[in-house]
Amino acid sequence: VQLVESGGGSVQAGGSLRLSCAASGSIFSINTMGWYRQGPGKQRELVAIYFSDGRTNYTDSVKGRFTISRERAKNTVYLQMNELKPEDTAVYICHLVQNRWSDEHWGQGTQVTVSS
Repeated sequence: VQLVESGGGSVQAGGSLRLSCAASGSIFSINTMGWYRQGPGKQRELVAIYFSDGRTNYTDSVKGRFTISRERAKNTVYLQMNELKPEDTAVYICHLVQNRWSDEHWGQGTQVTVSS
């Protein structure tokens, strides 16, 4: 399975970015697709997750600003990020779990930099 992320970049505080993650290869019954991030000197944290039944979940710091969505036919997940803050600066990493939670994959990550 390959996860290819795109859409990162540099923006000023208050700006918006949209990340995309396309999964390809041996895809079997996706359980979740989501986004993690790792900021400078910080541990990796879950940002947003999309479950196969359509439920979503977000870390508290992005609720109301970020929206995760999924295009099932393309095995693609998106993260719309609005009202970006400098503390959102991180490498954003796509994550996929499939096959009855037995198989997980990570993308390479895409850098998001928010300047004040």
